[in-house]
Amino acid sequence: MEKTNQLKFDTRAIHAGQEPDPQTGAVVTPIVHASTFVQDGIDKNRGFIYSRSGNPTRLTVEACLADLESAETAFAFPTGLSAAATILECVDAGAHIVAHADLYGGIHRLLQDVRTRSAGHQLTFVDFSDIDAVAAAVTPKTAILWYETPSNPMLKIVDIAAISQIAKGCGALSVCDNTFSSPYLQRPLELGVDIVMHSATKFLSGHSDMMAGIAAVSANAPDGIAERLKGLQNAVGAVLSAQDSSLLLRSVKTLPVRMERHCANASKLCEHFLSNQNRYGIKSVRYPGLSDHPGHAIAARQMSGFGAVISLYVDGGIERLDRVLRRSHLFQFAVSLGGVESLIQHPASLTHKTVPKEKRDAEGVTDDLIRLSVGIEDAGDLIDDMEQAFS
Repeated sequence: MEKTNQLKFDTRAIHAGQEPDPQTGAVVTPIVHASTFVQDGIDKNRGFIYSRSGNPTRLTVEACLADLESAETAFAFPTGLSAAATILECVDAGAHIVAHADLYGGIHRLLQDVRTRSAGHQLTFVDFSDIDAVAAAVTPKTAILWYETPSNPMLKIVDIAAISQIAKGCGALSVCDNTFSSPYLQRPLELGVDIVMHSATKFLSGHSDMMAGIAAVSANAPDGIAERLKGLQNAVGAVLSAQDSSLLLRSVKTLPVRMERHCANASKLCEHFLSNQNRYGIKSVRYPGLSDHPGHAIAARQMSGFGAVISLYVDGGIERLDRVLRRSHLFQFAVSLGGVESLIQHPASLTHKTVPKEKRDAEGVTDDLIRLSVGIEDAGDLIDDMEQAFS
């Protein structure tokens, strides 16, 4: 049966891009470990030459994720950063890039410390939740608008459709990092974005047992971008292994049910934090699902749920933060997010440590900030864990 977007998302997460194996009837896509494939003659093959250029298992997960993101095509990479680095190869040396000021520290490092030196890219960092500021930052030489929404770790919300219009108006590529939402909660390509990227290590994988990155390209992206990205991936060699492609394909099948529980638990945790804010010594709670969040209305319009990441500003100084981080049990003190298990971390000393302190502080990533990734455990148990950690 042909799989089309007429099926519901939950069904497509399980079946998109997949059919039972024609040779054995296996309902799970086989893992093809082969590095090379026999050719049937000059310019004659069965669709494969060398696994860097194309692998049957990888093509299956790429087809599935392209379907879920409403993309023309998708490419699977070994990490989110390798996906980002390959996307950046689409633009020429010296290009001007306007980037969200609130970015994952690894992306900030890639842009600021690596690409300015290796490719001469000119960078302007601006708050993408301020549409007027973005419009003022673009120039005739702007090649990419790059942002996350919700952003990491401040959870700022960007009006995707508005940024897409600015990008089209100046002829720049729009690149949206959709890691915090997954295509279950938000599909930026449907709002005019050219390329969506993910650290698939996070919610798409969901089990903290693999690393992967995804770049999905819109059918409405500038001509040749999909083919260029395909050629660049082959040239650079940043491809997801067959084993990890199979793990990712397995994980995506449960994405809808996991995201529902993630969001429900995060909402309950937020309510608990607000109800016990003074007792816990929490200065403020940041979560897009809260009505007083500055981007709440936009998030409600472009997302079907508010995600699983909560950021908290905590009283008591660095020593108290360290006690809370070490006392939590179900919320394990570790970087990353999006797994079935809950995690708690300190952005200023971990994910954003390489961002200069002045810039961190200016963006609100101060020493009193902690970030929670709410898992799919029992919500009551998670609340009890926070009770003992903050008490």
